[in-house]
Amino acid sequence: MSTKKILFQVFAMTAFASAARAADSLPPAPLPAAPESSAPAPAETAVASATVAPMAAPAPPPPPYSLPWQLRPVAAANVVRSDTSVAFYDNGAGASGSTVATMLLASYKVTPSLAPLVRLGYVQNDAPAAGADGTSFVNPIVGATYARKIDAFRWAAFLGATIPIGMGGGNMPDAGAANADSSGVKARSAMDNAMFAVNYFTAIAGGDVAYVDHRLTVQAEATLFQLFRVRGDNAPSSTDSTRTNSTVGLHAGVFIIPILSLGGELRYQRWLSSNTQLTMGNKVAIPDFAKDTVTVAIGPRAHFAIGKSMWLRPGISYARGLDRPLTDGSYNVIQVDLPLYF
Repeated sequence: MSTKKILFQVFAMTAFASAARAADSLPPAPLPAAPESSAPAPAETAVASATVAPMAAPAPPPPPYSLPWQLRPVAAANVVRSDTSVAFYDNGAGASGSTVATMLLASYKVTPSLAPLVRLGYVQNDAPAAGADGTSFVNPIVGATYARKIDAFRWAAFLGATIPIGMGGGNMPDAGAANADSSGVKARSAMDNAMFAVNYFTAIAGGDVAYVDHRLTVQAEATLFQLFRVRGDNAPSSTDSTRTNSTVGLHAGVFIIPILSLGGELRYQRWLSSNTQLTMGNKVAIPDFAKDTVTVAIGPRAHFAIGKSMWLRPGISYARGLDRPLTDGSYNVIQVDLPLYF
């Protein structure tokens, strides 16, 4: 082989090796971009999953509560309530009479569990021939209800007092107003004695407990009244400086359909103190039969929604006394109740 050919082959091999080393030193070529995928990003997947997930079923409405006739509601509520009792009676000698006792209550919640209230009363009495007709604005009540709920059970406590400004009081009361006061006691089944004891300031404490479920309400109540005489020292209706009264009651109600319920009550009132009355200028103890009363009541109540947040719950009931002195006068009482909750 000639010297020229040898030199040419050496030169070619050297150039090829140099080119190979240069290629090895270059950075690697970028990989081709992956084609765009139609799969959603993780965040989009989460949103989509949340969108298509089934919605939770709404919570069922609370079971309906049967509103009592003369017991206190076991709730702190915003309510305006007009409650009228019309009593028909006779004096045992063929002369009949009637009494209309109207109560107006307003309550407003300051917290979900606490609601102050005020209650006013007016009574009109058309007496038999032997008596005197008359009207009277009786003692107002101010107080507050504290209520709680635990599953199907509800409980409430009430504290209040009367303001002794009612008509028919003092040492020389108007005869018509005084008769209206005493007649109003019987028209209200003796459950509101403190309002008609117009010569007394009365402190009131009471409690209620109720079971509310399966369209059924069963409620029990007890109340204690402590009366302190503040006027009418010589009046026949206020011969004692202090008196103590008590009431208990049981209410049961059931919803027949969502807008209609039927409720009944058993009520018992008893004087715990040995009260006296003025007879022929002398203080004598009141008879045993006048110390307590037992009454029953029953009637339907409707429940109408007004807009989104108001309920009208009108009702009518019939009440009758089971013992003296109410049976002596053959008392028959119709109560018309118009509560508006908002």
